[in-house]
Amino acid sequence: MNILIADDEPSILKLHTHMVQELGYSPVLASDGEDAIKKLTPEIRAVLLDIKMPEKDGLEVLEYARKNFSELPVIMVTALYDLDMAVKAIKMGAFDYLTKPLDFDRLSTVLRNALDLSNLKEEVTELQDKLRQSELFSDIVGESEKVNEVFELVNRVLETDINVMIIGESGTGKELVAKALHQGSKRREGPFIAVNCSAITSELAESLLFGHKKGSFTGATEDRAGYFEQADKGTIFLDEIGDMELEIQAKVLRILEEKKVRRVGEKEERPINFRVISATNHDLSKAATENKFRKDLYFRLEEYPIYLPPLRERKEDLPLLAQYFLKEFCESNNISPKRFSKNAIQSMAQYSWPGNIRELKNVVRRTAVRVNTDLIDEVEFGKFEEKSRVEEDESGTATGVKTRSTNGEFTPLDEIEKQAIEKAYLHSDRNAAEAAKLLGISRATMYRKLKQFGYES
Repeated sequence: MNILIADDEPSILKLHTHMVQELGYSPVLASDGEDAIKKLTPEIRAVLLDIKMPEKDGLEVLEYARKNFSELPVIMVTALYDLDMAVKAIKMGAFDYLTKPLDFDRLSTVLRNALDLSNLKEEVTELQDKLRQSELFSDIVGESEKVNEVFELVNRVLETDINVMIIGESGTGKELVAKALHQGSKRREGPFIAVNCSAITSELAESLLFGHKKGSFTGATEDRAGYFEQADKGTIFLDEIGDMELEIQAKVLRILEEKKVRRVGEKEERPINFRVISATNHDLSKAATENKFRKDLYFRLEEYPIYLPPLRERKEDLPLLAQYFLKEFCESNNISPKRFSKNAIQSMAQYSWPGNIRELKNVVRRTAVRVNTDLIDEVEFGKFEEKSRVEEDESGTATGVKTRSTNGEFTPLDEIEKQAIEKAYLHSDRNAAEAAKLLGISRATMYRKLKQFGYES
């Protein structure tokens, strides 16, 4: 263990160095206060600090240590006539004080106690961090390497205000990660405002995002704070940001840059303080290159990207997820406990899960209702199960959609698209909005395709 010894008298420094080495510790030496501050690093486990030193005295070094290394035990070393200064140091947070000349046994006892207390505090902090993490990620089930990578990325930015963009397919749990980022941040006591960007039209954008004054337009019967103002001192989550219209993107960029909002019908601007977390299932870098998404907004939002893997890339989590959802559903609906057989798990592992976690949850619930036995051996995937099994195209990529017809020729793209639309629509019990989420397209596109293929939403 490294012990920092700070003293401006060479003979004293040499003596204390020898004593620390005799006790089995590794000394790090500093000849004045400035030098001591420079050598204060996370590798230092305790400090022997002389009170009277040039450049900066011991009290100044102590103050710096308490501010930057709050758990580091600092032991003041002083002459008998400076006991008042030693008492002052104790009040400032010093662990203890020793008087010159140092008694070897006393030094041994004080250092051992200081290090024991420091180790105990570290263990408590570690346990608190683990407890906090388990609480933050309680709704995100998984033990795979890819899920743990997500946890690590989230942990790195919890205490910052950096803008985070969560990238992943529909149904991968982007909002759960956004909520974990908020709950673990310094803004946790503030509001978490989730905004579905695909549902905001250009006509309503200013009112919804920035708010309005009573009487500012027909239907404005009362003052209303917009989403950004509602997120003051908290977090605003811009979900499906890739579906936001270009005209609205310009307005969002302005408020991100100025951190001020003016309600429709008002003249004055209101300062607001918020953190932005956005989510998308689109390749926004490509969209920005093609001028389908504003480049300046893209670079503003994607300060720190977090990629969520689809379920097909983390299938080692599938048994845990399936049993978790099954247990949750049975308990909340007074259904006798059930479990999946190995055969059922293998069957699920062969499926492509285009709807990801959301689809798995639906399949588990449907199966739990339809199967009467406690051991579930067959899974109720739905009417279009045969079209959804994992198959491989020419490149060997799992697609989950048949790309060849029975005679060996390639299936036309419009037929593949129709299969996907039908599958998602019927799988979602004819809920167009839910089907759009499964496919990662906007609701407007879903409605148009349903009409094209002869369905009514």
